[in-house]
Amino acid sequence: MFKITPQCSICEKEIQPNEEIYVKMRYPEKKGMTEIKAFIQYQGKIICEECNNK
Repeated sequence: MFKITPQCSICEKEIQPNEEIYVKMRYPEKKGMTEIKAFIQYQGKIICEECNNK
């Protein structure tokens, strides 16, 4: 399977496990999502805590 390496959409820093992040995305219209990491990676904008506090 493909390995997802999440990055901050602003500074492009790689997100580490257990790091606090912020996600900007639209509320999904369908229910039954099973792979939340992939959904966030492809449908949202991941923002690290540092960039969010700026």
